[in-house]
Amino acid sequence: QVQLVESGGGLVQAGGSLRLSCATSGRTFTRYNMAWFRQPPGKERDFVAAIRWSGGSTYYADSVKGRFTISRDNAKNTVYLQMNSLKPEDTAVYYCAAVMTSWPVNYRDMDYWGKGTLVTVSS
Repeated sequence: QVQLVESGGGLVQAGGSLRLSCATSGRTFTRYNMAWFRQPPGKERDFVAAIRWSGGSTYYADSVKGRFTISRDNAKNTVYLQMNSLKPEDTAVYYCAAVMTSWPVNYRDMDYWGKGTLVTVSS
C-alpha cells in the first residue's frame, strides 16, 4: 500500500509561482512512475506531468510545457511540481498519482492517488 499526500497549494496571482509536493509512504517509492493530474472546477481530471521511476524521463501536457517542471527525490520519497508563470486557467485541484507498470501513464491505470491540493490563480 502506498499513501500519497499533496501539499503546497494555495492562492497566487497570475504570473506567480508555486511548488507542489507529494510525499509518499512505504519503501517502494522508487518502483513507481509518478504523475500529476488536475481537475478544474466542474471539469474532468486531466493529465499534467509525469516522471519515470528513475527520474530519467519526463513529459508534460502541452498546456503546461515550458512553465511546469516535475521532479522527484527518491531519497525523500517525494515528487514535486514546480509551477511558474501561472495562469487563471491553471486553477484546479492538483492530484498526485503513482503507477508501477504504465509508461506513458494513463489516468485509468494509476495504482494510487492522493486527495489533492487546491491551486487558485487570480487574474
